[in-house]
Amino acid sequence: MKILRPTPQDYDELLTVWEASVRSTHHFLTEENIQFYKPLVRNQYFQAVELYIIRNREGKIAAFMGLSDELIEMLFVHPDEQGKGYGKQLMQYALHEKHIYKVDVNEQNEKAHRFYLHMGFQLIGRDETDPSGNPFPILHLQWKP
Repeated sequence: MKILRPTPQDYDELLTVWEASVRSTHHFLTEENIQFYKPLVRNQYFQAVELYIIRNREGKIAAFMGLSDELIEMLFVHPDEQGKGYGKQLMQYALHEKHIYKVDVNEQNEKAHRFYLHMGFQLIGRDETDPSGNPFPILHLQWKP
């Protein structure tokens, strides 16, 4: 599994992975929420972070991660590819190669929260709402080796 940088030509495929992952894990979001975030993710969020991808054996994007200067901003694994080590490999890259030790996660996304705890992250804070003011609490986690 090789970690690569995507090009803007990969953004539509990234968005497909994002949407499939969100639909399988973010059960607290409505269809309206997903449709609201979808163009923001495609047209703003992808450009605002350093993106890294892993492709599966068929050459399709299996997982991706977006990093800012000090935060893992996004980590999404296609539902068909979950449990195969893609998320773990991206996390280890963020921690050991990029030295980024913080991540925020939706409290209602219990699968992701458990994944981060398993990876060695600990809770350091909580917000009642997401950055847009929506009633989706955000947990702030930091890696503690």
